[in-house]
Amino acid sequence: MENKLIHARWSGEATWIPMGDYDLGVGPENTTSYPSKGDILFYPKSKSETEILIVYGSAVFASKVGLLAGNHFMTIKNTNQLFKIGNEILWSGAKDIKFEIND
Repeated sequence: MENKLIHARWSGEATWIPMGDYDLGVGPENTTSYPSKGDILFYPKSKSETEILIVYGSAVFASKVGLLAGNHFMTIKNTNQLFKIGNEILWSGAKDIKFEIND
């Protein structure tokens, strides 16, 4: 999967990948509105569009429609560079991101 990683507008120190109407076929499970640094959440389309949230600091998951709860599905353990990357996106704009499965 390739997309753009942009800075979150309402969630605090977090970046997100907007996915529009994409339907992964999953509903809410293991949800949180208060993720920790390094947490990655998947939000299936509901009150807001489908998205992935990557937290690099203090965050509360929200959108223009209010508080959201996303599926916590992954945690980045080595968070040393996350704050630097988050601030770079905040001040310099979107960055390309790519997820791939290695065999």
